[in-house]
Amino acid sequence: MCSMPTPPWARSAAGANTYDAATATVLPTIYERTTAAAIAHGGINLGQGFPDAEGPQWLRDAAAEAISTDAGPTNQYSPGPGFPWFREAVAAHQEKFYGVQLDPQDQVLHTTGATEAIAATILAFATAGSEVVAFEPFYDSYGSMVALAGAELKTVPLRAPDFRPDCAALRAAVSERTSMILVNTPHNPTGAVFTGDELAEIVSIAAEVGAVVMSDEVYEHLMLGEADAPAHSTILSIPGAEDVAVAVGSAGKSFSVTGWKVGWVTGSPQLVNQVRGVKQFTTFCTGGAYQYAVAQGLQDDRGFFVQNQAELRAGRDLLAEGLAAAGLQAFTPDAGYFVLADVRGVTEQTASAFAAELVAQAGVGAIPVSSLTLLSTQENHEDELNYLLRFAFCKRHDVLTRALTRLSDWLT
Repeated sequence: MCSMPTPPWARSAAGANTYDAATATVLPTIYERTTAAAIAHGGINLGQGFPDAEGPQWLRDAAAEAISTDAGPTNQYSPGPGFPWFREAVAAHQEKFYGVQLDPQDQVLHTTGATEAIAATILAFATAGSEVVAFEPFYDSYGSMVALAGAELKTVPLRAPDFRPDCAALRAAVSERTSMILVNTPHNPTGAVFTGDELAEIVSIAAEVGAVVMSDEVYEHLMLGEADAPAHSTILSIPGAEDVAVAVGSAGKSFSVTGWKVGWVTGSPQLVNQVRGVKQFTTFCTGGAYQYAVAQGLQDDRGFFVQNQAELRAGRDLLAEGLAAAGLQAFTPDAGYFVLADVRGVTEQTASAFAAELVAQAGVGAIPVSSLTLLSTQENHEDELNYLLRFAFCKRHDVLTRALTRLSDWLT
């Protein structure tokens, strides 16, 4: 029996966590495995980042109307780039919140969630044999898509307690071989929000070496910081970014409808067109009814963004305080769905080993941050990223309280 070759994506950090080379079997992602373990142990899943409450009723009603009546789009193929009125709504949203003017005809592209937007963008610009630089930890699809493109991922770590991007280290990491720089702000999983000055430096570095910046901005409306915390702004608001950057957005996180998979890419006509060249041969088009509903939400969120932020902020504080009371060092994020906690106050194990026991013995699922890093980081047991756990707080407060009680009882 001949042995199966290892697929290229399996040689990335994310791939190493999702591929069994001995059996040539694709394994579920860390998110799926954590969810499955929580279910198997009758546990509470604070691993995968999705709310346990549905999005606003008026938004869901709009999608239902589009499917069941003639008021919205048909249930047939939509235009590949997205319906014109959807792209117009995205453009109007960018101008309203960030003062960025886009031509919806050729500067906005609908995608099947941010996942497809990320995949199509990396495949469009990460040339084979080049290097792609990302901040670490990173969303796991980055590593696999870079490997699928035939490129090599290099990382610049974000360090506790503030997880600020080290632009000097980024400058040292890029070279003439760099085809892309991957930015994620607000950042998953740290919750850091990159400042305008930091984004400007990243744009400048990219321009110097002719690299394309992909800015993943799916948590843009989950801002939770105090008044003095950095404010989010799309990278396209930075002078010079129009020449080197595209931005990725998503309705899933903004409206708590993660299963709808409605995303978009914005940028210059030339860069967006290159992404479209890949996207048209993946899904081509999806979600006409969801485009219809999301377009309405982008035009008027009816106060949902502010209401959702307040709810998430309360959940964040509840979780961070409970983790700290249990003996973990919790880092309070300025945005997003997650609190990171250092486990070294309660164990000598790595976060990965601790997480396996936590879900099996206490029934609480969490994601080890090491699963969102390079293999070289995972193998360095002195690296602090190996001792961080990611807990999701986008859950009902009673669920968070029960999870914290289980964790505290197990540790005492």
